[in-house]
Amino acid sequence: MPAKGKHRRPKHYRITRKLALAGTGGAALTLPLISATTAGAVETAAAPTTYSVVAGDTLSEIAAKHSVSGGWQQLYAANRSVVGDNPSIIRPGIKLKLGTQAAEPDRASRSAARTALKPAAQPAAKPAAVTAYPNNLDGWIRESLAVMAKHGIPGSYNGIHRNVMRESSGNPLAINNWDINARNGIPSKGLLQVIDPTFRAYHVPGTSTNSYDPVANITAACNYAAARYGSIDNVNGAY
Repeated sequence: MPAKGKHRRPKHYRITRKLALAGTGGAALTLPLISATTAGAVETAAAPTTYSVVAGDTLSEIAAKHSVSGGWQQLYAANRSVVGDNPSIIRPGIKLKLGTQAAEPDRASRSAARTALKPAAQPAAKPAAVTAYPNNLDGWIRESLAVMAKHGIPGSYNGIHRNVMRESSGNPLAINNWDINARNGIPSKGLLQVIDPTFRAYHVPGTSTNSYDPVANITAACNYAAARYGSIDNVNGAY
């Protein structure tokens, strides 16, 4: 409800006519005397005792405009039977009693007014939905693509799938124990056969630090391929 305000009521002056006798002998001329400045000639129009609500009105504005003693709370208490339980909503056309004759708001009215003016409780924000990916090659690739998209790493489903099938046949525990990397003690591992130094250098935050983890392995390998070849899609052989 808006804050109370005071507005000065315009004064209305009634033109009074007095009769004055002028001349000599028995003849008399009646002249109208107009006075609007003397205290005795000024009468203030009686304040209205009721008010008919129009669209856009609020109790606080009405109370301020008509200088209702006790403000909108007093106005609401005096007219609760026609306003209803919510002082924030008043229907055009209803007539409100004005003036100081309104009773002091009772406890129930004050409580109802406070309750009505409280902002509506906002529903708790729902946690963001977590996408569930199947625990298979299709799910691993799609989850990795989601991580890559967040980090701006290029690559497509087909490009990843093609290289996975060539490197490991889709086995996340695949390991190469015979090539030069194996002889140097850093065998290629996982779906895209990444050696540990490369995995650590191109590991993407938010994924597992285990190089055998399917999503972490794919994402790190795609990050490396993007840096060296532009995208995993450009890889068609040993890399």
